[in-house]
Amino acid sequence: MTSAHGPAPVALSGPRFQTEPAELYRQIRHEHGPVAPVLLDGDVPAWLVLGYRELHQVTGDPVLFSRDSDLWNQWDRIPADWPLRPMIGQKQPSILYTVGERHRQRAAMVGDALGAVDPTELRAYTEQFADELIDAFCAGGATEIIAEYAMLLPLRVLARLYGFADEQGPGLVTAMNDMINGQEQAMAGMRHLAESMQRLLADKHAEPGRDVVSHMLADSSGFTDEEITQDLMVMMAAGHQPTADWIGNSLRLMLTDTRFAASLFGGRNSVAEAMNEVLWEDTPTQNVAGRWASRDTRLGDQHIRTGDLLLLGLAGANTDPQVRTDGTCLTGGNNAFFSFGHGEHRCPFPAQEIAEVIARTGIEVVLDRLPDIDLAVPAESLTRRPSPWLRGLTGLPVRFTPTPALGDARI
Repeated sequence: MTSAHGPAPVALSGPRFQTEPAELYRQIRHEHGPVAPVLLDGDVPAWLVLGYRELHQVTGDPVLFSRDSDLWNQWDRIPADWPLRPMIGQKQPSILYTVGERHRQRAAMVGDALGAVDPTELRAYTEQFADELIDAFCAGGATEIIAEYAMLLPLRVLARLYGFADEQGPGLVTAMNDMINGQEQAMAGMRHLAESMQRLLADKHAEPGRDVVSHMLADSSGFTDEEITQDLMVMMAAGHQPTADWIGNSLRLMLTDTRFAASLFGGRNSVAEAMNEVLWEDTPTQNVAGRWASRDTRLGDQHIRTGDLLLLGLAGANTDPQVRTDGTCLTGGNNAFFSFGHGEHRCPFPAQEIAEVIARTGIEVVLDRLPDIDLAVPAESLTRRPSPWLRGLTGLPVRFTPTPALGDARI
């Protein structure tokens, strides 16, 4: 798939997604317009939708731009071990790939289960696990806060909410990271996650509790265990890694940007402002696969053929100059970003609320426990993971005044 005229398709890989994604998206938009031809691993063609209005059109029309991956006109050339297969999926009975009334039923089931989470308990769990994680390194005066905190906290909270035993967390983190990174371990990560979910469902069938999984199993809409297992995989993956990166990207912003320096210590409003700015300027979810054209159409002056794959360029759309005419950062209460998607397949509102509570509480506990936290390396030395899909730091080394662990005093 290429444009009839103009520059060659863009490889959706390479170091620029780590080092300068905003400039890369600007260049792609300049060369191709709001809809650009791209190549995935193995030179598999797709379209990247970078325009804000075009992305709104794609996500707002589930009939023309379907979530049904069976429509893809490239399946005959996709090998079984293709690294991106877990992210795109064929014949997966999950909420991501259902359409129409069945999707609305599943979205309601998932939304009801997540909406039943008690917000007071959610914050208490997050504070408890945050304190336990900080206890492990606070006496040392330094840590790498991505690996030792941000990458662990969301998973531990979600595992508790869903009904997993706490000790299963580390294996789930590894499996999900492998799956999301789309490298050689992607399929093994997906299998580990699926097997873990299947065992959890069996446990909750035998002994229901007050957890999200038990709530889903009690739904009367007639979903099979396979369907619920697939939905749980989506919920866990979508809830953990982007939230971990939201924490890490927000802490990086607060520790490196002078606008936040004066209010960093004890300034709760600055946490919300940093988190909101990250969703506009440095969103954890950069690009999403995808939508499939149900018929030939035109979009952004490109001819889209039946079965073509369109990737949702969330980060590119957030910085579209057509809607960011003054070029300034957007903070405060402006939530018109695409970071949680749009349309009937957007991230459910209860899931967004859970992610926000985990991220904000996690950041606030760090600032409360380590009030003089500072970067331990030059800001320009910080690097990102090599992924065009999710944008997060490979590490964030920090230092602080050593402080005793809370121990038995924690919540």
